[in-house]
Amino acid sequence: MQPLLFLTLLLLSAGAYYVGRRRALAVAGGHIRNLHSLPSFYGSYAALWCGLPALLVFALWAVVQPNLLVDWVVAGLPPELRDLPPDRLNLVVNDLKNLVGGNFVSSASDPVMVEAAERYRQLRAIGNTALWVVVLSFAIAGTAYAWRAISPAFRARNRVEGVVNLFLIASSTVAIFTTVGIVLSVIFESMRFFRQVPVAEFLFGLQWSPQTALRADQVGSSGAFGAAPLFAGTLLVSAIAMLVAVPIGLMSALYLSEYATPKFRAFAKPALEILAGIPTVVYGFFAALTVAPLIREIGSALGLHVASESALAAGLVMGIMIIPFVSSLSDDVINAVPQSMRDGSYALGATKSETITRVLLPAALPGIVGSILLAISRAIGETMIVVMAAGLSANLTANPLEAVTTVTVQIVTLLTGDQEFDSPKTLAAFALGLVLFVVTLILNIIALRVVRKYREQYE
Repeated sequence: MQPLLFLTLLLLSAGAYYVGRRRALAVAGGHIRNLHSLPSFYGSYAALWCGLPALLVFALWAVVQPNLLVDWVVAGLPPELRDLPPDRLNLVVNDLKNLVGGNFVSSASDPVMVEAAERYRQLRAIGNTALWVVVLSFAIAGTAYAWRAISPAFRARNRVEGVVNLFLIASSTVAIFTTVGIVLSVIFESMRFFRQVPVAEFLFGLQWSPQTALRADQVGSSGAFGAAPLFAGTLLVSAIAMLVAVPIGLMSALYLSEYATPKFRAFAKPALEILAGIPTVVYGFFAALTVAPLIREIGSALGLHVASESALAAGLVMGIMIIPFVSSLSDDVINAVPQSMRDGSYALGATKSETITRVLLPAALPGIVGSILLAISRAIGETMIVVMAAGLSANLTANPLEAVTTVTVQIVTLLTGDQEFDSPKTLAAFALGLVLFVVTLILNIIALRVVRKYREQYE
């Protein structure tokens, strides 16, 4: 019923826009020049007054009504159910909601629960009817208020732009507070972890074995939380991926922007960007079933020992996946360089290759750096390919032919299944997340400095 009410509210807002626009033309005698604002602003003003107050009531009602219904129904239960401890009362409420939804539960044959479910349905029906009446009343009243306020001297554009400005400010505020909340949640949980595991041991320890026992007398009751193997594996796989993605992506961007014909470019660029739309699990299958066996066979032919899961296989496939990030963004940045810079270089007798290396690339360097940093962030955050191609072994090695694991893979492993957030094993995931956040922040700061330096030089 609520989606239908929301759709009705949208239709009423569209009608209010039409009414407000017609009202503005009517009070202006059909001459737009007599109005302070364009008729569309008057229509938007009426639509805002129709939709916003009603939408606020709708949202508030949707949040408050379920809790009120539960409280009213629980208040009507017998004392032996109403006075249960909170955890057991929550189970009763869940059974009640399942019974209302038509799902079979163990208490479905209990007359008390059946009666409570019927009471819940009745109260919900009354609440939905009241919601319709209140929301539609607010919509009609808002439209009437806007209709009476419209006059030739009314500053509708200022009012509408003020509402849009408030909406933009609210959106940016929500984004900022969301970011702050994420950072604080990671920091607080990481602090709980570092109370149990020293920071130096976590950052510089060489053994990673977060499995902790349930009892102190069990073997392995104190896990090893040295994350150095995870950092080394992340850097190794990401470095291999960037060695593949950056040269190929940058060269393809240069070819598409400076050498390719428009017909070939129109075909090649969308085809290249298809790589970015392939699910990572498909890349993982490709790495595990095709690339890893191929590398193992080549290594055996050369007399090298190659693990069945290796950093090289994961890095190569990850690099292929990241090529569109570097290529597409670099191509857009190179095309954004003013044509006058190219013409000036050619006028001085420079060749195409000299123009690219001495004019275009330096001018586009800030954007290219941004695309590379985006690719690095994508490589650091990749999980599925590493799980399927590089494995879960926390090996401290620089040999790309051995199995390694990364920070993101271990975060997923630590938080898989039912977990209690009071053990070092689970809290270690937040510490790893904090390290990733700090690394990303440092990369962004470096990128901003590089962009600022070259932007001052070429603008």
